[in-house]
Amino acid sequence: MDDKTVMDRKVALTGGEELSDSDHPSPPPSPARGEGVVSGGRGGDAVAPADAELLDAYSRAVIHVVEHVGPAVVNIRVGHATDTHPLPSPPPSRGRENEFGGRGNNNEYGAGSGVVIAPDGYLLTNHHVVQGAAHLSVTFTDGAAVAAEVVGSDAPTDLAVLRAHSSGLPYAALGDSAQLRAGQLVIAMGNPLGFESSVSTGVVSALGRSLRSQTGRLIENIIQHAAPLNPGNSGGPLLDSRGAVVGINTAIIARAQGIGFAIPARTAQWVLSQILAHGRVRRGTLGIGGRDRPVERRLVRALDLPAERAVEVMSAEPHGPAYRAGVRTGDFILALNGQAVQYVDDLHRGLSESPFGEPVRLELLRRTRRMVLEVVPEEIKT
Repeated sequence: MDDKTVMDRKVALTGGEELSDSDHPSPPPSPARGEGVVSGGRGGDAVAPADAELLDAYSRAVIHVVEHVGPAVVNIRVGHATDTHPLPSPPPSRGRENEFGGRGNNNEYGAGSGVVIAPDGYLLTNHHVVQGAAHLSVTFTDGAAVAAEVVGSDAPTDLAVLRAHSSGLPYAALGDSAQLRAGQLVIAMGNPLGFESSVSTGVVSALGRSLRSQTGRLIENIIQHAAPLNPGNSGGPLLDSRGAVVGINTAIIARAQGIGFAIPARTAQWVLSQILAHGRVRRGTLGIGGRDRPVERRLVRALDLPAERAVEVMSAEPHGPAYRAGVRTGDFILALNGQAVQYVDDLHRGLSESPFGEPVRLELLRRTRRMVLEVVPEEIKT
């Protein structure tokens, strides 16, 4: 083989660059920090350094949140009317597990989680955790237990505001749930069953879900997430990677493989402000009963109606605000403040978004005639 042939082989091997005088190329250099390497030998694939760094960053973010927010997450012990003793500390663990995950004697105790949101003892939890409570205590991660009281509770959003009888407490800040995005890392924390700082992680699965509360109303803009929730985690915070409370965990679907839901922080902030200002959440009512049903197609086309469904008024309280304004049984409510009303839930949503005490504009269909009335809602009496 002549010298030219040997040279051609060397060039071909290197993609156009001539090899050194040695016929054996040098081993490849070690990858720089951050470059990925996957080995395919019998020992299995190695974890790429870049992936390892990402995993470390993920762990650091979660650890940071747990260390900073964990002290503000409390266990809530609930004593019901059958109990005659206060609850400075959890009772002995005997008897069967109750619906909130705690253990008590003859189901006299319930348990859930909560999160302190102010150093003077205000905290958020679920309405169903404290419903029917005769007395309460909260236990912190360091084992300290103090008495607490319900400041206000709101069944339609499944939220409650409590105040622990203490001050200078560790607390977490409410974040802006409107900034959440699907796929974003979230951390669920709780203090269930006396196990301090139960932590799970996942991502935001979906936003804008609706969940029907115990009262039958829809809770809007629910956060669906994949962070596993344990019994007793109800009322605990859902946190972003910076440690801000973006939701209050409220429910799990037991047979749905880890689907969790949280009330968004914006809703919690609104409920908190209402309860602190008025002792309750003020909501308006029109004083009517209704059902959603389709409207005849010929009327939809002839009268240029906004939708093919509307809410039919089935009853109107004789002295209620809608009746006084002229609404009658058999009318169809087409829109409220310019927004189409196709379902009863649309009415609830529209009323909750309207400033309390101000008139709302109802667009009605009465037989074959469209009309507009203004109604001033009255506060729902609870």
